[in-house]
Amino acid sequence: MQQYFIKGLPLTTRLVIQDKETIKHMFSVMRLANDEQVVLVFDDGVKRLAQVTNRETYELEILEELAENVELPVDVTIASGFPKGDKLEWIAQKTTELGASSIWGFPADWSVVKWDTKKLAKKKEKLEKIVIGASEQSKRNRLPQVQLFASKSDFLAQFSQFDKILIAYEESAKAGEKSQLAKTLSTLKKGEKILFIFGPEGGLSPEEIKTFQQYGTITLGLGPRILRTETAPLYALSAISYALELDDK
Repeated sequence: MQQYFIKGLPLTTRLVIQDKETIKHMFSVMRLANDEQVVLVFDDGVKRLAQVTNRETYELEILEELAENVELPVDVTIASGFPKGDKLEWIAQKTTELGASSIWGFPADWSVVKWDTKKLAKKKEKLEKIVIGASEQSKRNRLPQVQLFASKSDFLAQFSQFDKILIAYEESAKAGEKSQLAKTLSTLKKGEKILFIFGPEGGLSPEEIKTFQQYGTITLGLGPRILRTETAPLYALSAISYALELDDK
């Protein structure tokens, strides 16, 4: 069944779709007809079953709330040092499907790309559209938030809001570190806020690691193989999902 994210909260059971992009997708692309049913997700993260009552005026009626919740039991923010090309778009799409609650980008020391404020705004807008599509496809209850930081100091200023800050560090993997990720995942508690930091193509500089460690971060390897910047966040989220959602203990 098709799913759509609707801004705001439902005030009554009757709803008129206002967003032009949503209208286009629902009634022009998907050609929804009267009496067809869809799932709507509002800002409260609750899924609601709705039925089209008038496709010409974009009206629907909410039939019932649905109990389904597919969100990770912990709140995971993925922070990537600005990568080259369209890799951040790839990361946004795939980490959304894997359950990230927020997707951040920051100017790492070894980031090759340099985006000014105007380019950051355009990139953020593009990423948000990708996130909506990926959230609808994966039946998420909430839309991940996208944030691109213009400076390292702005990025660092956000650290205090997290319960744990993890850093995927290439040098840890090269040194053969294999246990820290498993140990850390075993200590995660439902509802905790986790920041997981990944470097760009060249990795994170030693100076960055020293700066991050001042905030009580945990550096760890992601297995014996060196992963690309767009692969590492997928590995991390998959590991978190396995540890917290697929373990029946």
